[in-house]
Amino acid sequence: MAWTLYGLPIVHPNSTLVWTINGSGTIIEVVYIILFFIYSDKKKRLMVVLVVALEIIFIGVLTLLVLTLAHTHTKRSLIVGIVSIAFNIMMYASPLTVMKLVITTKSVEYMPFFLSFASFANGVAWTAYALIRFDPFITIPNGLGTVFSLAQLILYATYYKSTQRQIAERKGREVNLSEVTIDDDPKKTASRATHNGHA
Repeated sequence: MAWTLYGLPIVHPNSTLVWTINGSGTIIEVVYIILFFIYSDKKKRLMVVLVVALEIIFIGVLTLLVLTLAHTHTKRSLIVGIVSIAFNIMMYASPLTVMKLVITTKSVEYMPFFLSFASFANGVAWTAYALIRFDPFITIPNGLGTVFSLAQLILYATYYKSTQRQIAERKGREVNLSEVTIDDDPKKTASRATHNGHA
């Protein structure tokens, strides 16, 4: 929502792509939150309501302060741009904990390839757009995001084969319960024990 505010003409003129794309993303996120809200339990619903309420209040207060206290587009762009950079860097940096897990376990099971690839493509696209217009507020976080996402893809390529080996080993150790038979006839069990050399 911060990027939608940043792209509005009252904050940063001539940024139609910024507010339309991020506005569309906000609508998609609202749909996702509604679906999550419908199918989750009461405790998780409460957490989602609190987080969404805090975000809406924060963006509302930011909008109010920027529009009433900052009277030029340059000042408004600076304030909202810095806030947007902070949120964007947090978004791109959030998989760093998963990257640590990948390195320690030598497995990419918990780092989906398509999410990393989409994050990389998103970072590249926004960085290219920002460089064309030379907008540092979009260039900085998306440039860093591109680097973080590239690191994820390199990790994925590095540990992909070891992950496949780990999955194969795990499947080899699993017992297929459909092939296990229970013989409850004591005579057969006793004769089989005698046959195997047990008294």
